[in-house]
Amino acid sequence: MAQQIGPVALTSLGEDEQMFRDTVRQFAAEQIAPLVRSMDDAQQMEPQLIRQMFDLGLMGIEIPEQYGGAGGTFFEAILAVEEISAVDPAVGVLVDVHNTLCINALIRWATEEQKQKYLTRLAKDTIGAYALSEASSGSDAFALQARATRRGDDYVLNGHKLWITNAKEAGLFIVFATLDPALGYKGITAFLVEKGTPGFTLGKKEDKLGIRASSTCELIFTDCVIPSAQVLGEPGKGYKIAIETLNEGRIGIGSQMLGLAAGAWGHAARWAKERKQFGKPIVEFQAMQFQLAEMATEIEAARLMVYNAARLKDAGQEFLKEAAMAKYFTSQVAEKVASLAVEVFGGSGFVKDYPVEKYYRDAKIGKIYEGTSFMQLATIAKLVLAKV
Repeated sequence: MAQQIGPVALTSLGEDEQMFRDTVRQFAAEQIAPLVRSMDDAQQMEPQLIRQMFDLGLMGIEIPEQYGGAGGTFFEAILAVEEISAVDPAVGVLVDVHNTLCINALIRWATEEQKQKYLTRLAKDTIGAYALSEASSGSDAFALQARATRRGDDYVLNGHKLWITNAKEAGLFIVFATLDPALGYKGITAFLVEKGTPGFTLGKKEDKLGIRASSTCELIFTDCVIPSAQVLGEPGKGYKIAIETLNEGRIGIGSQMLGLAAGAWGHAARWAKERKQFGKPIVEFQAMQFQLAEMATEIEAARLMVYNAARLKDAGQEFLKEAAMAKYFTSQVAEKVASLAVEVFGGSGFVKDYPVEKYYRDAKIGKIYEGTSFMQLATIAKLVLAKV
């Protein structure tokens, strides 16, 4: 049995991984950074930026080369989310949901025909979205009300989905609905639904506190006919797809929060070197040094946790506990670091002329989506206490 990957060498990257990270970092600095403010104000992702990310291969990192993807690793997808989120977490979550939720689900569960049809598009020009949540099913993920009724060789979908990331930009949606509420989780089924399918419309776009350039919308299904060939996996096995995919997605959100924290810290550290009070840069005051040192230490701990979980996933080893811990801890660190970054900037940190107030707004969602902090703690407690 392979040994579990420990933290000793996790911060050192292979040569190819380092080159990949440097490429993404340069892209984020040159192409994303100039658009952050305008996209946040407009609550709109820049279409040309999305095109550039497809051209760079960031939207098909794990897709095998035979389907037009880069044939990379989950760890590389995590590196991309981290580096992009250090500049704009709103763009980071678009890349994350597309790669770690939608593409991963298709790679694992799609038929060969579905892979040929959709992975090629997801690698080239089509964004994916993941539609599980409803008004009554947030943390209670499988309390679904959306119904899928069999009619001949088709299914007819009726119901609403809420808080769906990438909804406005997406061309393909993985939609979860129940065949029969009496079956409980055993009735949950996943469907591949294309934008423009009759009976499927976008509803309200949410006006959010943070990650405002990332679209979050309601989905409405009214007698929406889906061929049985569009079932992902098997009927009644949607719960398994959802659980396993979300476990991977939590590492992705951990990476987003890690990047956010690192980005906020970088701005705070540079400001501390430039800002002068009492005749010297504030970074020369020991209290400021200690604060920045504590922030850096927690960011590094978060990085080890995220990288460890991603490495375990790529190695085919169990990573459920590590994913939950990484998601929980990084969301705590991101909120703390972003808050302290605002304080380092002082009054300037409280206005939109400087970047740290956006990191602070963006950080809050980390404790909520893809499993609240309470749900992560419940998972962690169950797993660690079972071994006592």
